[in-house]
Amino acid sequence: MPDSTRQRQATPKDASQDYQRTIRVNATPGALFDALTSISGLAAWWAPVTGSGDAGGELRFSMNSPEPLVIQVAEATRPASVRWNVTECGFLPDWEGTRPVFTITAAGAGASELHFRHHGLTPELDCIEMCTRGWDHFLGSLRQYVEAGHGSPLGSGADAARRAG
Repeated sequence: MPDSTRQRQATPKDASQDYQRTIRVNATPGALFDALTSISGLAAWWAPVTGSGDAGGELRFSMNSPEPLVIQVAEATRPASVRWNVTECGFLPDWEGTRPVFTITAAGAGASELHFRHHGLTPELDCIEMCTRGWDHFLGSLRQYVEAGHGSPLGSGADAARRAG
């Protein structure tokens, strides 16, 4: 049986296999952008964080691990686009070098559409099932946060239930 690590490295990355989701949110593009770039917003729907969500900034997320998830903010163009580069992720090395991208468009009065694509998060990675479940949950948490003012971030009851189930 071939070594799965060698097999993964030998397979060319197919960008169409990146994790992608589009969600409609009953909030303005500006409110959605703020949730993706402010420290308070990110902590309310995803995980505790320090740093800056501005272009050129660095975000350090506490993810129940001694090592933080470190993300460089490659772009933060209000209200349309946020691009991140994962620079460090000791607890989940598959993420290092991947690039989450959030694209926001207006979708009528007071509504937005968010297209999320995590470049490099493909079925080739060992974490794909866990990461897909995680992003599915946290994108729902983002929607809940911008629509109702509270999300289901890391450590919340909904997050704990997702992990247990």
